Amino acid sequence: GIEVVGTANNGEIALSRIRSLKPDLITLDIEMPVMNGLQLLEEIIKEKHSVDAVMLSSKTLKGSVATVKALELGAFDFITKPDDDDAEVNKQLIKKDLNRILQAYKRSQEFGNKTIPLPKTSVAQPVTETVKSFKRTEKSQVVAIGISTGGPNALSKVIPALPGDIGVPVLMVQHIPPVFSASLAKSLDNKSALRVKEAVNGEEVLPNTVYLAPGGTQMMVASGVGMKKIIRISQDAPAENNCKPSVDYLFRSVAREYGSKATSVIMTGMGVDGKIGVKVTKASGAISIVQDAASCVVYGMPKAVIEAGLADIIVPLDNIADEISKTLK
Repeated sequence: GIEVVGTANNGEIALSRIRSLKPDLITLDIEMPVMNGLQLLEEIIKEKHSVDAVMLSSKTLKGSVATVKALELGAFDFITKPDDDDAEVNKQLIKKDLNRILQAYKRSQEFGNKTIPLPKTSVAQPVTETVKSFKRTEKSQVVAIGISTGGPNALSKVIPALPGDIGVPVLMVQHIPPVFSASLAKSLDNKSALRVKEAVNGEEVLPNTVYLAPGGTQMMVASGVGMKKIIRISQDAPAENNCKPSVDYLFRSVAREYGSKATSVIMTGMGVDGKIGVKVTKASGAISIVQDAASCVVYGMPKAVIEAGLADIIVPLDNIADEISKTLK
């Protein structure tokens, strides 16, 4: 079960309670007096507390920028503040969201993963675990990435580690609401040699560019005029696996448009979105890279792919960029 060990009405009090109570998980409002949620998170990291954080954020641009930064720092997940006029309704909505996150959090603890990075002790170098020895003669012309809980933190390690001249486009679904997706794209763009942008309906798919699916939409790749590929964004397409954007939705189109010349990547996240997508891309001859259990914040989506026997390469987070690059050479 869950025991609430304390509350605090500002960041400074919260920090002293974290020091004395040593909780496993805290919820932090981005907008707190004295010390806001982001500042508190930075202090927690500085003081090396072994605690995970769930951020509470408004749906504003300012809120989304701060939340994305918190997630990149290693916050476990976030909840957007509901905007119903009825306080009781708002309370129930937050409770429902928090419940979902707590379930994922409990599961994540089975693997002992902390999202807020603790200082690295001298660990033996992780070994790339190649599952099947496969002969692959062609190189990929596209990279497709699916990711959920723990995504912004993981992506802020992987995308900046890719060279700016990889020569192919990257199509990416991160489960995240509208507004927040734009903030994430902007933040990653600032850190990366590759151009990172929120995808726009009808735009041409160009190399050395990362296209992030806008929150609350479905994104696919389609054939344009001649050899061109274009982005198709749909507001109306239904959610899949309760996800919009959905990894399965994107990956099906990648299989259709690129066949065997694709690299599919599944990273940290709860649920099974992406399992069917990888199955379809692999049936077309594409290669799949999956994040290993130990480096996932939530070992859900990768687990579904690995247990279905669909992973070609299973690697820790720090090796993913390298493995992606190898499939493009």
